[in-house]
Amino acid sequence: MISGSIDSIESLGLYDGPGIRVVVFMNGCKLRCKYCHNPEMWLMRDKNITSDELVKKILRFQSYISDGGGVTFSGGEPLLQPNFLIDCCKKLKEHNVHVALDTAGVGIGKYEEILSYIDLIIFDVDSNLKEIANAMKRYDVGIIILSKKKKIKGIITDRDIVTKILANQDNKIKEYMTTNLISIDINSDINEAINLMKKHKIKRLLVKDNNKLVGILSLSDLFNVVDNETLIEVYKTIFSINRNTDKYLTDINEFEL
Repeated sequence: MISGSIDSIESLGLYDGPGIRVVVFMNGCKLRCKYCHNPEMWLMRDKNITSDELVKKILRFQSYISDGGGVTFSGGEPLLQPNFLIDCCKKLKEHNVHVALDTAGVGIGKYEEILSYIDLIIFDVDSNLKEIANAMKRYDVGIIILSKKKKIKGIITDRDIVTKILANQDNKIKEYMTTNLISIDINSDINEAINLMKKHKIKRLLVKDNNKLVGILSLSDLFNVVDNETLIEVYKTIFSINRNTDKYLTDINEFEL
């Protein structure tokens, strides 16, 4: 039986990911950020709940979190309790529960296994370059969504790090993140997504449902659903970023987690 240390559970979270969510605040964090909203969770306290007990509590709310919502593990730093986190996520996925991870990216390992159960990763906009780069490496992703007080503020990509931040010998993430985001509705078809990628010369689209972020669609996701000739054409088109203002250019303040 795997046990963990949690501070509290919020049953009606509206700002910690898409939809209505159960938010689990876990104890322990190695960082001492001046802007931290939960310093009372810095210390790793005694284990006070098993994974079975926590999952049972969460599933009591399944009737309303199942409709576009889910569970968010926050804190504190959830990555400091990898075994407990993995066991909880594994059991939640058996019930098709959407799982988000609100993290600073500073854990103690087992990142690949943790990621296999995570649907959404939320990073803070005040994270530094090293934290962002390490998160991309650990989770094998090329894009990180940045938030502030549970509101999406922008995105940073691996290309941004190379062409903007490192090129200017800077370490300030929020000055280089993209805030004018190209998005597409979840009910749109694949051809519309392809046309958007070609028009704006981008490889990723934020997917929204009633202005709620529900996912990211990347060009690599289309490999098995479009023909090679189309993919080659899109790749040839994508050489530089050139975002034009139209109905698909979503102001960042319209997004909610």
